[in-house]
Amino acid sequence: MIVELRKRDPQYPDLAPNQPYVVLGVEADDFRILNDQGRPYLYPHEVFTVVDAREPEDWVTVLGEDNERYVYPPLLGDSGFFEDYFDGHPEAVATFWRVMNRRLSSAA
Repeated sequence: MIVELRKRDPQYPDLAPNQPYVVLGVEADDFRILNDQGRPYLYPHEVFTVVDAREPEDWVTVLGEDNERYVYPPLLGDSGFFEDYFDGHPEAVATFWRVMNRRLSSAA
């Protein structure tokens, strides 16, 4: 899935309009993308236009209690994964970049 920021927003100075961003995952309908500083943050889906809605075939979907979607590639959707990543756990950081390098090379 590829999205673009609809317009410059002072709340999101780390994103540029008209820049395509590969969606790395979806949490409760928000998009996790690599921002312009290379950080995998969550952003509200409402600030983006979906340019390409195709989702990778290997994404795993889990529905929450209110039917919200949680969708990630295998390994990245485990509970607590991104907490470990942002806490700098070496295994989580290595796993994230291994999965992302594979994903980003196939999106190009």
